[in-house]
Amino acid sequence: MSNPVSRREFMNLLGATFGTGTLIRVSSALGLLPAVAALTRPVLAAPAPGAGKVVVLGAGISGLTVAWELSKVGYDVTVLEASNRAGGRIMTVRSGDVVDEIGNRQVCEWDNEPHMYFNAGAARIPSTHRNLLSYCKELGVDLEVFINESKTALIQDDAMLDGKPLRNADVSTNVRGFLGELFAKSFTTAQLEQPFTESEAETILGLIRGFGSLNRDMKYTGSNRNGYASGGFIDHGVQKEIIEFKHLMKSRLIGNTLSANEGETGPILMQPVGGMDRITAGFTRALGERVKYQTPVLSVKVRADGVDVAYLQDGAPQTIAADYCFNCIPAHFMAGIENNLPAEYMQAMKYIRRGEAIKGAFQAKERFWEKEEIYGGISWTSAPIRQLWYPSHGIHKEKGVILAAYDFGNGMEYTRMTQAERVEWLLKGGEKLHPNYRQLVEKPITIAWHRMNHMLGCSARWGRSGGGMTPEEEALYHTLQAPALGRHYMIGDQISFHGAWQESAILSAHWALADMEQRVRSAA
Repeated sequence: MSNPVSRREFMNLLGATFGTGTLIRVSSALGLLPAVAALTRPVLAAPAPGAGKVVVLGAGISGLTVAWELSKVGYDVTVLEASNRAGGRIMTVRSGDVVDEIGNRQVCEWDNEPHMYFNAGAARIPSTHRNLLSYCKELGVDLEVFINESKTALIQDDAMLDGKPLRNADVSTNVRGFLGELFAKSFTTAQLEQPFTESEAETILGLIRGFGSLNRDMKYTGSNRNGYASGGFIDHGVQKEIIEFKHLMKSRLIGNTLSANEGETGPILMQPVGGMDRITAGFTRALGERVKYQTPVLSVKVRADGVDVAYLQDGAPQTIAADYCFNCIPAHFMAGIENNLPAEYMQAMKYIRRGEAIKGAFQAKERFWEKEEIYGGISWTSAPIRQLWYPSHGIHKEKGVILAAYDFGNGMEYTRMTQAERVEWLLKGGEKLHPNYRQLVEKPITIAWHRMNHMLGCSARWGRSGGGMTPEEEALYHTLQAPALGRHYMIGDQISFHGAWQESAILSAHWALADMEQRVRSAA
């Protein structure tokens, strides 16, 4: 056997062809990737008599996690939250809610029904986020399925077939067919040089045939995976015509049909029943009066044996002295608060940049997508709105709330728009997918995180090169992760290599708690 294909070459080919989900599964089976992380809750001991006073700055999910874990073992915990609500970027909008965007205050006027809500920040929970899910169970937060991918949802690109919206299933079936046929041809002509036995080669060819829905001659002639043009139940189904691959290749969106809904954004995820802020409510219900709202921090001074925090409450300055401080205030805000933190600590804090996420939502006058056989999932478009999310909940109700745009990384152009300009942007984008969209939606809400009060930005971003973090950036990261003078911890998804997820913020809290516990035990 000459010129064997290396594992690296085979995995590259597998990933490029079949998507990241297949690659991750095969890599795990071959022992090339670690298994999903287990629960990381630290084991904490009760504080010594006269000790154990902790102040938590910010009621984001990392701060709430710290407060909850410490309170369970007897620590005296106070949470200071500058806003009038907990959760940070966990934000659910319902009828009557005020959107506190600087220069663009909005009041939600949707119908006051339990299913009429919009998760303006965190919106999905992968099944692999075990720590977050364990808190949902512990705090009595009911969960339901969130459908991230629907094969009846739409793919629309102005560069493909004159901008005609296509069903996700029509695109993905044809893409898989043509790729499967291409892979089969490439594999067959070279299989004698591959490091597989004849039976293994047959197995792989069978997988390729199944992947592409190829015929016995390893040709793609169409498939019923995307349904039938007619019939298929009590009559023989008439197969849909093939969409030529040369047309599909004109769109940059075709990859979404194979890999955009794998890994953490798998086709089916979870969400709390009634809105993502039910998680926040679970924590605050358990913590009670330990959480103090509208208490902005004025200064943070770290001592060798503790931390002093000055803050405002009811307009009057207050001070709290604590043994330890856990801080989930966004780093760009904390850099402007009076403090005596070390210079290298401040350098790392100031380095972090913020994502430019913007979202929009409408109340739909009727659930028009269900009449189009779409139940949950996401439609993709080349229009600037990028995505349209159909709610997984409230099925067959009269109305619903549709997520009308989600630009995660390049939202500043729309952030700078007036509300009227944003609404027109939402409507024009939606019309690319649903021609009568403008007549079917009403009462818009937009959320530009760079202008949201107490946030002024979305998830933390350490790397600036687009290719991951440099060694210098990693050094800054670890500087900020370590506690200042062993007493002040920065937490949140800003202290994570994998920002934007609630699980990341929770894991940062667990790391900090474990480090504090080790220091407490060492000092005892």
